[in-house]
Amino acid sequence: MKSKGYSRRSFLKGAAATFALSSLGVHSAFAGGPKKKYRVALVGTGWYGKSDLFRLIQVAPVDVVALCDVDSNQLKKAADLVSKRLKTDKIPKLYKDYKKLLAENKLDILMIGTPDHWHPLICIDAIKAGCHVFVQKPISIDVMEGEAMLAAARKYNKVVQVGTQRRSTPYLKQAKEDIVEKGLLGKVSHAEICCYYHMRNRNNPDEKPVPDFLDYDMWVGPAPKRPYVGLPHRGWWRAFMEYSNGIVGDMCVHMLDAVRWNLGLGWPKKVTSWGGVYIQKDSQATTSDTQLALFEFDELNVVWTHRAWGQAADPKYPWSYKLYGDKGVLECNTMMYDFKPLDGGEPIHRDVFIDKVNYPEDLTEQDIELNCAQAMRVHMLDFLSAIENGGRPVADIEQGHISTASCILANLSMKLGGRPLVYDPETRAVVGDPEATQMLTRPYRAPYVHPHPEQV
Repeated sequence: MKSKGYSRRSFLKGAAATFALSSLGVHSAFAGGPKKKYRVALVGTGWYGKSDLFRLIQVAPVDVVALCDVDSNQLKKAADLVSKRLKTDKIPKLYKDYKKLLAENKLDILMIGTPDHWHPLICIDAIKAGCHVFVQKPISIDVMEGEAMLAAARKYNKVVQVGTQRRSTPYLKQAKEDIVEKGLLGKVSHAEICCYYHMRNRNNPDEKPVPDFLDYDMWVGPAPKRPYVGLPHRGWWRAFMEYSNGIVGDMCVHMLDAVRWNLGLGWPKKVTSWGGVYIQKDSQATTSDTQLALFEFDELNVVWTHRAWGQAADPKYPWSYKLYGDKGVLECNTMMYDFKPLDGGEPIHRDVFIDKVNYPEDLTEQDIELNCAQAMRVHMLDFLSAIENGGRPVADIEQGHISTASCILANLSMKLGGRPLVYDPETRAVVGDPEATQMLTRPYRAPYVHPHPEQV
């Protein structure tokens, strides 16, 4: 049986999503929808890698050419799910080595859903191979990796969209346009961002033999190699600074990025952070369970707090950003927003829209974040619009780099005992701090070579 290709139902769904995108004023020239069938591959077929791919499939004609993963069991399961989603008997080509995938296939788009420590090398290699790239956040483990990714995207003129989908969340975009940009908040000089989820892994497993279906050495790649204690997939690798940027890199990056997007902010003038492992000392995890960070901009402080224990300061907004102006307060998270004017005017509340009619497959997709599905569809269409019509996508690699690097600087400040850090993107150095500047580049495990922005 041959592939049914791009069905009428898929076209209508794509058109509906395109209408949603154009109604938000994003790339109105894209009103006709995608103009071609895209050849796509995914590296990293775990939870969110598949989720990102499925959102792209929902809004555009795609040929999923290949999938890549170092876990052959996970890879085969993903291939079956992709074929079912595309309603075809065709199985994507399967790879363990992403470099071989890039060498053997002509692609339009490469999607990256690997753990954070693999993002930079795969992204840069894909760009050099002629691909546009969708990469999850945080884009990198160290600051120089991000600089190299940005340099590669600009040198080879490729679109790179980052998975900071608050920028494409319809109700949050509406809040930005109708509340922030119309001045209902007045002057904003304080913002609070936070995460109080109990998300830090607290297990202490013993070392185990590596199963034959997993290439653990390739999974580790350029990062430090920890003893194998079980499958390093969802819920485990993020517990280690060797493979992630901790809760700051995972959760703060979203909310800091949203604040920057709302207020049109670039690099923070100064980053300072304090924290560590204060409570959960019995875990193998190397990430902080308690951390405070201060991102300073002109006449504006953005304060981050996370605790992987205790109760949320505001149980209604446990992972959120809040903008404080002299005329009102705007509270936002992934489920809703609330605007509270200070002059006694009418408050405004909006909830996330979950489309259960046009996308019934969402309701049976394992572990899907339903509240983010519509945002990711709009995010994918914005990505495709930038590819077809030029310009930068809403979560362009430069914006992803600034938000990611700011969070990395927070972790470095904490590591340096709360020392304030001022990063200069022109010189790519921490001003007046050679020790911190050296920490902007993390040593790679041999034989991997760390990318450099001047050498991509």
